[in-house]
Amino acid sequence: MNAGTQGVELALDMPLNAVTSDAAPPDSAKALLEEFTLALEAEMIEFRRDLHRHPEVSNEEFRTTQKVAERLEKAGLKPRLMPESTGLVCDIPGLDPGAPFLALRADLDALPVTDEKAVPYRSTVPGFCHACGHDVHTAGVLGAGLALAQLSKTHGLPAPVRLLFQPAEEKIAGAQRMMRHGVLEGVGRILALHCDPKIDVGRVGLKTGALTSACDLVKLTVKAGAGAGDETMPPNVVHAVAALTVGVPAAVSQRMPMGSGVSIVWGHVEANTGTESTGALAPETGFMQCTIRCIDERAWTLVESLFRHAVENIAALHGVTPDLEYTRGIPPVVNESTSIALFRNAAEEVLGKDGTTYTEQSLGGEDFAWFVREVPGAMARLGVRTPGAERTLDLHQGLFDVDERAIGVAMRLLSAAALLS
Repeated sequence: MNAGTQGVELALDMPLNAVTSDAAPPDSAKALLEEFTLALEAEMIEFRRDLHRHPEVSNEEFRTTQKVAERLEKAGLKPRLMPESTGLVCDIPGLDPGAPFLALRADLDALPVTDEKAVPYRSTVPGFCHACGHDVHTAGVLGAGLALAQLSKTHGLPAPVRLLFQPAEEKIAGAQRMMRHGVLEGVGRILALHCDPKIDVGRVGLKTGALTSACDLVKLTVKAGAGAGDETMPPNVVHAVAALTVGVPAAVSQRMPMGSGVSIVWGHVEANTGTESTGALAPETGFMQCTIRCIDERAWTLVESLFRHAVENIAALHGVTPDLEYTRGIPPVVNESTSIALFRNAAEEVLGKDGTTYTEQSLGGEDFAWFVREVPGAMARLGVRTPGAERTLDLHQGLFDVDERAIGVAMRLLSAAALLS
């Protein structure tokens, strides 16, 4: 538990309620699952803290992968490492070996962000930390998997469960890599959680339909070239870069359908001579980077061509030559209605009737989107904010932290969903 959470009254240790459906799992199975998850909670909090002390960025999650694999093997499971780089998958058998798997997905990677927190589990790796909560996701899925593995041995599971520990989410590369190695074969549904510092611990945010936005990455270089003659000045790269910075977003938005929700954010803009200058020399090149986010998938299919057209027109107007590197990123995460209903039923089981809240679509990108384009699934927002906290610490910041009771919530929510699937 983080400092400041003592004395906050939350029913996070309430037992699983009875389910009236004829298809509901027996009370004995629910009671055992509750017992197993509660017994694992303290260990999983410490597991998360260990990951937080030793963050690893995309495609370098070697220690993290090893730690997860070792804990699964200790439980008698047989995790399978991904052939490329990092990440792993692990199956838990169900009573019907022919039934489709319910997949539970966690992401492993940290961010190149300096940890600014004064906590015992502060990052020991300068310049890197878990500022997006992936350590929480990993501990939550691992804990749920361990509890479900115990239940599989003692009571049986209605359907088999597959644990996916995915690398390189921040590089939007890990999901498709895992899919190339067949991790969705036999999977009928996939679920995931993502930390949300705007939601109090003990609650989860749910939304059917688009939850995140499509996200593309752009690098643009412009070059001046020579003038046409003695009386012709060469193009002014600074003017061109300024015009592109302002003009491209305006041109794209004007040609997009109403309500497309396109956001173009320049993260890097510069013009330089290639040598140290006092300012007297006109720059010969300019370099720009931006992210493009679309809340609407139809807009995502249009935005690249509109962006390229705007760049070409403005560059030609200013006499510079553009070199555009446009990287198609990820589509929105689109939550399927039956999977959201499963999350809602599980949340009512373990958190009560007030355990869910509506969540808005965000401009953030998330490569879980590739999984739910292949099989039905959903991502829920996991509340990590201490109720009554005066300050909300947003994701991707060096001060970001969570109320660690969220790990127990994640374990119990995901394992209850598996029992109800």
